[in-house]
Amino acid sequence: MQRRWRVGATAAIAAAALLTGLAGVARAQTGQPVIASVELTGVVDPIIADHITSVIQRANGDHDAAVLLTIDTPGGLGSSMDQIDEAILNSSVPVIGYVAPSGARAASAGAFVLMSCPVAAMAPGTNVGASTPIGLSGGDLANKVTNDAAASMRKLAQTYGRNPDVAESFVTSATSITAQEAYDQGVIEYLAASRDDLLAQVDGEMVTLANGTTVTMRTAGAAIEEEPLGGFFGFLHTLLDPDLAFIFFWLGLGLVILELIVPGHIFSGTLGTILLILAFVSFGVLPVRIIGIALLVLSVVAFILELKAPGFGVWGVTAIIALLLGGWFLYDRAGGVEVSPGVLVGVAVFAGLFFGLVVVKALSLRHTPPAQLRPIVGADGIAIAPIGPNGGLVRVSAEEWQAVSHGNRIREGTPIHVTSIDGLVLTVEAITGEHAPAGQRAPASEGGNPA
Repeated sequence: MQRRWRVGATAAIAAAALLTGLAGVARAQTGQPVIASVELTGVVDPIIADHITSVIQRANGDHDAAVLLTIDTPGGLGSSMDQIDEAILNSSVPVIGYVAPSGARAASAGAFVLMSCPVAAMAPGTNVGASTPIGLSGGDLANKVTNDAAASMRKLAQTYGRNPDVAESFVTSATSITAQEAYDQGVIEYLAASRDDLLAQVDGEMVTLANGTTVTMRTAGAAIEEEPLGGFFGFLHTLLDPDLAFIFFWLGLGLVILELIVPGHIFSGTLGTILLILAFVSFGVLPVRIIGIALLVLSVVAFILELKAPGFGVWGVTAIIALLLGGWFLYDRAGGVEVSPGVLVGVAVFAGLFFGLVVVKALSLRHTPPAQLRPIVGADGIAIAPIGPNGGLVRVSAEEWQAVSHGNRIREGTPIHVTSIDGLVLTVEAITGEHAPAGQRAPASEGGNPA
């Protein structure tokens, strides 16, 4: 089997190499220029940085005419930004940075990426800037870090003969300017309403790369090869979204609290933990502010206090206000990263309903006096899913219950007897034939005398 796998893998690699070689021959025969097109959308994270870097390296290996990098980002990790910038600055194939479509932005790390491109262009209705480095505290980092970022931005602008003062203001003053202002002030070279318009303008122009070499652009009639991120990595990249991180935080928190209040819901506790992990991973990439985290923690504490002393609503109101303020101040808004107002209000409404209705109801059932639950203990029912020490499902008194069995595993369809209850989880045992009630008694064996 292992030998077959190796033979198959070798054949697949050989076929891929053959197809690549045929594609290269076809390019050489037609003489048609090829442009690799890749997008920088969403947060600048290691996933998108690796993808863009690999596309640029592949374009260099294939001697493509250019790489078209379409940008729409609020910013992200400085290390990922540096990775992209390094790939662009060391590329022998010119990279065209294009902020598009209308409404897009190249904020924070995105502005650095645009400035590192030998060709910088923007669509009408877009903006660039707001690149002041932000730390977890929400304020500027140490002066030397800010000064270093400002010097880097100025150097990038000077490399390509752009306006260094305006570019530096992106860092020192968190300036953000429109596409028309960027063009008028010499920050970008082209204004283009569409990709075709941009490629038509660039064709035939002399472009100086970061290493000082000059390249004549051949973009007219070029074949555009799209380089998408891919399904799995695209999904992971999508998870690093400011709105999703905020939603995951609260949904995960709610599910974990539900598991703590009403034990036995293994699925809810596991899912809640996973969502919280994803939220904190996103928080590690996004420009999170500590004041936002503190307010969100305060909202959780206030919700719990409201559950301990219901009726007045003071802690509930405090929790909602802290939640709204926490979401509003969670990210550095100067960098363009924020929780959208619709998502913020929606999560606040969900949190209020969840803690005010679902959790309160679960708590009331949890603390129901034993006398009210006594009819369940001693009742009979039937297993509707296999039951073991880790749980199962039964039907008792026309209702479905979570159940566990400390004896042998109980099969689906077996009559059961409730021996005790813990919260909303029943402990049951199988009913044997001789102990079954009249309605569930096993039939007499064949050949037996009738009663």
